[in-house]
Amino acid sequence: SGWLFWRVMACGRRSGDRKRQVILFILCVCVCQSGAETLRYSLPEEMERDSFVANIAKDLGVPLSQLAARKARIVSEGNEQLFRLNQNTGVLTAKESLDREEICPQSDTCTLVFKIFFENPLQLIRGEVEVRDVNDNSPVFPEKEMVLEILETASPGSRFPLESAQDKDVGINGLQNYSLGPNPHFSLATGTGKDGVKYLELVLQSQLDREEQGELNLLLTATDGGSPPRSGTAQVRIVVVDANDNIPVFDREVYEVRLAENSPLEQLVVRVAAADPDEGSNGKVRYAFTQTSERSRQLFQLNPTTGEIRVAGKLDFEEAKFHKMVVKATDGGGLSAHCKVQVEVLDVNDNAPEIALTSLTASIPEDAPPRTVVALFSVRDRDSGDNGRTECSIDGDLPFSLTPTFDNYYELRTNSALDRERTAEYNITITATDWGRKRLSSRESIFVQISDVNDNPPEFTQEVYTMYVTENNSPMLRIGSMKATDADTGENARVNYALVRREDKEQPEVSANSENGDVYILRPLDYEKVRAFEVTVRAADGGSPPLSAQAVLRVLVRDENDNAPVLLHPAPDSSAAGELVPRWAPSGYLVAKVVAVDADAGQNAWLSYELAKATEPGLFRVGLHSGEVRTARAVTERDAPRQRLIVLVRDHGQPPRSATATLAVALVNGFSEAHLRVSEEAPAAEPDGPLTLYLIASLACVSALFLATAVAAVVVKVRRARRSETEVLPTFPTAATESNAGSLPRSYVYDVCFAAGTVNSEFRFLRPLFPCFPAGLPPGLGEQRSSVCSQDAANLGGEGD
Repeated sequence: SGWLFWRVMACGRRSGDRKRQVILFILCVCVCQSGAETLRYSLPEEMERDSFVANIAKDLGVPLSQLAARKARIVSEGNEQLFRLNQNTGVLTAKESLDREEICPQSDTCTLVFKIFFENPLQLIRGEVEVRDVNDNSPVFPEKEMVLEILETASPGSRFPLESAQDKDVGINGLQNYSLGPNPHFSLATGTGKDGVKYLELVLQSQLDREEQGELNLLLTATDGGSPPRSGTAQVRIVVVDANDNIPVFDREVYEVRLAENSPLEQLVVRVAAADPDEGSNGKVRYAFTQTSERSRQLFQLNPTTGEIRVAGKLDFEEAKFHKMVVKATDGGGLSAHCKVQVEVLDVNDNAPEIALTSLTASIPEDAPPRTVVALFSVRDRDSGDNGRTECSIDGDLPFSLTPTFDNYYELRTNSALDRERTAEYNITITATDWGRKRLSSRESIFVQISDVNDNPPEFTQEVYTMYVTENNSPMLRIGSMKATDADTGENARVNYALVRREDKEQPEVSANSENGDVYILRPLDYEKVRAFEVTVRAADGGSPPLSAQAVLRVLVRDENDNAPVLLHPAPDSSAAGELVPRWAPSGYLVAKVVAVDADAGQNAWLSYELAKATEPGLFRVGLHSGEVRTARAVTERDAPRQRLIVLVRDHGQPPRSATATLAVALVNGFSEAHLRVSEEAPAAEPDGPLTLYLIASLACVSALFLATAVAAVVVKVRRARRSETEVLPTFPTAATESNAGSLPRSYVYDVCFAAGTVNSEFRFLRPLFPCFPAGLPPGLGEQRSSVCSQDAANLGGEGD
């Protein structure tokens, strides 16, 4: 770690960027710390699926309950996940049977790196699993039969290279030794070159004689060191040829070449050359690969005539950094020589960074605080040096930022407050770029949805809603709708409507639909009782806790012409009202005033009066709007003493409603005659009513008593007799007093005439004069008015008090 620290600082000094030094130092510390937490395990290859590897919980000292609570999981390097972690038992197992030769084909040691990822809080622990080799592969020769042409003049001790066997196993399980079948001429020699590669040679022990034996067949066996050991065989066929005393000679023993990994096909790598001084076919040299791996044979092509080696496949620095080949030069006489070709592959920035998403929170609440972790991902570039260094950025101006952690891991965090009502979802594009000369980049899109929080109360479209309803409506009549909107979504935007009830208020006349805000009138309304009222409506959303808003609902009741005019004078319960008119009354004399009211309003309460029927139509007229009954001309002696008038009172509603008043008018010369006539007419109103007789008898008794009192008063004030008549104000119905309709005055005045010879002509206000109404009235009212009529009759002859 100390060497790494000074190495990082040296890089920073060369670049002159102090900020980069600090960042590199932090990364160095993180690498050192992560290395201290590395778990190392060993596993033999070819184990069955779901084989036990280790107990992670026990090795880390983590309780089993925390593995599930912290969402522990295994993240392997690369795209393939080779291990599985059971959160319930803490046991790490292999997902599939592991083949070391497939996973690490060109490595003596096979170490698989994984990371144990914990959430809440975030933690990464590095782990390594060494896949131990098992002797599951036998040594294999490249060819089942090797043919050697050896001159018969070859001296004992001559060596002839043979193709080595290849064993995919390593270590003790790899190739260990060779053996040659018994023969009289050859022995086997093995050795290890400077590069560590074992080579095999056939050593001539005794002189060959082509004439004695022109061909020899030897059995070559390769054995590994496994238990039990495995072996492979090849047939070596020796062809004895005539003498060829010169072998090819290469100009160099080792050819070293450096080649970029993006080299095109057919590019010349190197040209090997071997010279043979012999003539004819013994001096003609041909080239071929020997002791060369199959992969190198696929990547490079050797021209057997010219010795040119050209690129035949796609070189990949990340797959293999070096390729070693052996070229065999053979002349026409069968003599051969060997040279080595070493190709160093140079790295080119041909791999774009790879983004691997480790953890993602698909939805975060809009009230999440800044610096909330949204996602965790790693970036990997298979190139080396600057070509493998990467940096990450976010496209666009978004409320998110990237924070590097360690080991090429980054955290995607929020950097400001979120508002779902402004932006409900984000498509975050992360760009990873390497530091190569020709910079390569890759992109990864992360979709993050913002979940709603109940932070917006409902809002009514109006502060005050005014609705109209015509009286006498049907129950549960819909008169309108109130609307409130909520900027939230889901349950937080589901608005419920309800009336705000007050304890000091009566039961409201309306109701509101809790779902859509429709307003209904619960029961029929009467304009004459309720003309307008207000209620408060609350709109609450479905959040927790719910938010609400209020609006005022004002309901105005429209009037309907549902009330007919009501007669106040004359009283509607009397069959006919008696009025007194002197014979000397001139034209325009006020006879009576018909007073009526209408409980409706507006045009429905505008009343008009007209004379519907009269004994003598030309004698009387009625004021259209005042209801005053006056003489249309002067009264004459020819006019009938008893007149009957029917006055029609009509409102202006649609359709109009009306009522009739009946007036009985007596034309008299004096008030005594008038009282007598009215009394005589009373029985005629209801000739067959026995109650009328009782009322007349009672009236006579009361009148006699009243006359006696009146005579005593007349003696005292004989000269001061006066006659007077006033009208008692009737009692109005409640509805009539509330409305301003009608035309009843506060006093009713009659002209008073004194008989000839009256000494005192002083005018005084007397008690109200109750007209004598016909029989048929209610008992109480009839008695009261009869007594008054009797008292007034007594006062006619004498002087009032």
